[in-house]
Amino acid sequence: MNRREALRLLAAGAAVQFAPGRLLAALRQARMTVGEQTALRTLTPHQSVTVSAIAEMILPRTETKGAADVGACEFIDLMLTEWYEHEERERFLQGVADLDARATALFGRNFVGCPADQQAVLLEELGERMVAERDLNEGQTGSSEEGESFYPMLRRLALTAYYTSEEGSTDELHFEIIPGRYDGCAPTQSEKEGPERK
Repeated sequence: MNRREALRLLAAGAAVQFAPGRLLAALRQARMTVGEQTALRTLTPHQSVTVSAIAEMILPRTETKGAADVGACEFIDLMLTEWYEHEERERFLQGVADLDARATALFGRNFVGCPADQQAVLLEELGERMVAERDLNEGQTGSSEEGESFYPMLRRLALTAYYTSEEGSTDELHFEIIPGRYDGCAPTQSEKEGPERK
């Protein structure tokens, strides 16, 4: 499975637990790489704080861990660096800048400087725009990721980051590598029948 196929599956909203094995293997490898990463490679410190804040608003900490707790920003940085084409990466980064510009125009400060209620207003606007774009593009042929704007990209990446983490996959999805019961000492059929008679 190549990068484009994997992103197309994720863009289509494919549930992580039902994704093809090769995609899950690639995402698990990405998860391991996140743990080895010592520094962000695409996002600047300001962009990373902004992305973390938005991801945490999408998947906040409750009785389970939130997006920030599972390294969503680091995962997003890795995906932007290694999986995304230059144009897609630039579109994402421009979206972060546009969000700050919108926050400054409305509230006189960048997104992370705004209180939670003002941040929520800005994300609601992005959500409404995302729904309008989806409705406009519905029924058109081609990949749903082509020309995709910043907020749908970020939402998809944040959800993928969360649900491919150990906490997200086990606590939320209840994903089991070996589902059901495993009894390693169960007798084989021949043992059940008893010793062979000669």
